[in-house]
Amino acid sequence: MTPKRMLADADCVVPWPSDGTEAARLLRLLGEGELTLQGLMPWSSNYTFLGRVGDGTATQEVIYKPIRGERPLWDFPKGTLAKREVAAFVVCHALGWDFVPPTVLRSGPHGRGSVQLYVDVDADEHFFTFRDDPRYQRSLQALALFDIITNNADRKGGHCLRTGDGCIIAIDQGLCFHVEPKLRTV
Repeated sequence: MTPKRMLADADCVVPWPSDGTEAARLLRLLGEGELTLQGLMPWSSNYTFLGRVGDGTATQEVIYKPIRGERPLWDFPKGTLAKREVAAFVVCHALGWDFVPPTVLRSGPHGRGSVQLYVDVDADEHFFTFRDDPRYQRSLQALALFDIITNNADRKGGHCLRTGDGCIIAIDQGLCFHVEPKLRTV
């Protein structure tokens, strides 16, 4: 049994390809497609843009977080949050889990930054609305384990969302991988 089947909810199918040719094509689109910005995302502590990437044959909505738009933090080196976002996706994928949307590091209109596949969710469906639902117990356990592995210092309830078909996704991984223990997870 793979870690994904062992720790995640078996009936959940994430809204992006996770393996094979289609996954490679999506990552290439995120990393190389023409990036256009649609506007700033509200309530973000750093500059976070909703955008679109396209290559003439495919388009995807994305979240773009330029390194230049990171607010300095006393305990995280300047310019590293976007790289941590990408590293979190790589670790999640390597573990066989799909709750971190595909994320790449690339150049964009405001310089280098992370570009993550935008996932349409109901903003009113977050950790605190489904944490006691037994259907999500295994996914939430996997997410807690992921936060321990990555030393996530900023897992808030609003960073743990649910898609329309019931998949749990985790966003905003910029405060992971600190050299000191800083675990904070819901």
